[in-house]
Amino acid sequence: MAVDVASRTDAGASRGRLGRLGWPGGWRGGDDAPERTLTSPLARRKPVGRGVYALLVTLLLAATLSTVFPLFWMFVGGLKPSAEIFRTPPSLWPDAPRWDNYPTAWSHLNYTRYFRNTALIALGSWAIQLLVAATAAYSLSKLRPPFGRAILFAFLSTLMVPSTAYLIPQYLTVLDVPLLGIRLVDTWWAIWLPAAVSAFNIYLLKSFFDEIPADLTDAATVDGANAWQVFVQIVLPLSRPVLAVTSIFALINTWKDFFWPLLVLSSPEIQPITVALYRLTDQEPLNLAVAALAIASVPPLVIFLIFQRQIIAGITLSGLKG
Repeated sequence: MAVDVASRTDAGASRGRLGRLGWPGGWRGGDDAPERTLTSPLARRKPVGRGVYALLVTLLLAATLSTVFPLFWMFVGGLKPSAEIFRTPPSLWPDAPRWDNYPTAWSHLNYTRYFRNTALIALGSWAIQLLVAATAAYSLSKLRPPFGRAILFAFLSTLMVPSTAYLIPQYLTVLDVPLLGIRLVDTWWAIWLPAAVSAFNIYLLKSFFDEIPADLTDAATVDGANAWQVFVQIVLPLSRPVLAVTSIFALINTWKDFFWPLLVLSSPEIQPITVALYRLTDQEPLNLAVAALAIASVPPLVIFLIFQRQIIAGITLSGLKG
């Protein structure tokens, strides 16, 4: 009888942990958690509490408008003539919107080619980042190699160094890869290879993998699964929320990157859209340049709007312990 009670207790604890990890199609241990709000319902019954709540909502709305307004200004600027963009005082909406500015900018700047280039660069960078980050995090979290903490510290120490500090060494590396003697400049590997190791992604995934119950991995090992099978069949399916977060970060960061592709990609045929805009907008009117910038910003916005729930859930699951 005591064994039965203990096994039920252990099963309940495992369900709770798996619920917090977002077990696919299974238990949801966090459903009973109280709803979190800016202020508690009890505090809002008092005048002071209602005032604090109204102040917080006002501040959040102001912060939201401060981030949304530049986007609105950019998309509206793409509908204006070039002279109206410089008009003082500025207009929030053009007197005569030129809707043909956007298709004209698309055709003049050869967007089809550069969107394809950017998509391929982003997908390649995403694949290699996810492979390296997931395997490294799994090794540090579950395999526990010798000097694992020192290795993790070495990864995290790179976050404390400004990216401009290792820009020249990184460029010299892709110019002539040590030991191999391969020149990666003017190829997409010059972007993919430096992006392979992301200390932030490794730390994020390791923090999530640490929360996966050891009972699951140990049981799989007892049943005969090797380390790779445990990683593919147990760890990765449980880690879909945080994998979605790292995937979105990798895609967006690669999409918006400008300076590094400008240095290593000199051939117009393989340049991403950010570099192509910098190179071609000097030849076009300002309103078409603004329209082109607005078009280039659409894919990251769409990705975030579609996957915003996964981003918030992944950050919550990987950042909170309990």
